[in-house]
Amino acid sequence: MKFLFLSGHAHLALDPTSQRASGGAELQVALLARELVAHGHEAVLLAADIGQEDGVIWEGITIRGGGRFDTGTLKDSLAALPRLVRVLRQERPDVVVVYGWTAWLAILAGLRGICRFRLVFVCALDAEIDGGFRRDNPWRGWLFAHGMRAADVRLGITEHQATLFREQGMSCAVTRLLLQESEIPAARKKSIDLLWVARCHPVKRPQLFLDLAERLPQARCRMICSEQDGDLFRAVRHRAEGLAHVEFLDAVPYHEIQSHFNAAEIFVNTSDREGVPNTFIHSGLGHTALLSLTVDPDGMFQSFQAGICARGDFDLLVTRAGHLLRNPKELEAAQDECARFVREWHNNATNLEAFLSEVIP
Repeated sequence: MKFLFLSGHAHLALDPTSQRASGGAELQVALLARELVAHGHEAVLLAADIGQEDGVIWEGITIRGGGRFDTGTLKDSLAALPRLVRVLRQERPDVVVVYGWTAWLAILAGLRGICRFRLVFVCALDAEIDGGFRRDNPWRGWLFAHGMRAADVRLGITEHQATLFREQGMSCAVTRLLLQESEIPAARKKSIDLLWVARCHPVKRPQLFLDLAERLPQARCRMICSEQDGDLFRAVRHRAEGLAHVEFLDAVPYHEIQSHFNAAEIFVNTSDREGVPNTFIHSGLGHTALLSLTVDPDGMFQSFQAGICARGDFDLLVTRAGHLLRNPKELEAAQDECARFVREWHNNATNLEAFLSEVIP
């Protein structure tokens, strides 16, 4: 079968020369496309034009240019629409997959009358289902919600998301995140105590990591913060550069990111909300313990003693970070549990089978 993915920047995780970072949803698109090709399917990635050659093939995946549909502006969207239709007609996919919110989901639902395909939506964030995205983006959110209901198949990455779908009268199955085995062995002697990795957006709450660093002045801290919100990014970078024990890095290419997790004792997540962070998977691959302020997908911290979810209690997060760094045996046990979490929940063969069983009628 032929699968086509609509994703603005997933090709960055495939391009061996790219020095730009890709987000978690884009990474999952690249990994899923890679797994499908490895199992004998065809995969096409319809990507935003940022200078790559149209039709270039990376790791068996064909990259087609779709204009600048990723910007969200009306001008760019209208210009991209004919290109999108042309690619659909040329490639004739059996299945079109959209990972995460976009108003293009509704447009693709309408295009099934012109190009016959099954439309699959994979939910990335709880806010895509519980109304949070629509409240923040009324017009685009309305289009996205319409497309989500019109999709032939809906998939969640947690049981909680599947429950939210069903409560709104929509069917949903669960397929958990895929992983790429680390090519770099996790360091036995770690050079970083506390690691934070995310794009600079208010929902990620990067300032809280710097608050944590100030409370633990003896900890070796590294912050990888790719620019999104310009004003927030400049404020965070300025503050981080004023802390001698904090190393600040901006965007790191995907093929380099695992080495940072391998070198870290503890990964810290300060996000307000997420689905399942890809950073949790990187942590497991790197034998890195987890400290999460709020995010606890499907109650994973009750199933795996990989660290803690502080349930929004910042003081508890600080206390637990300091305790683990002072108690190497407990820290090592948490690191081993994080590795077990990845092995058990994010088995690629099992999760690809779950995906295909729902997508192929």
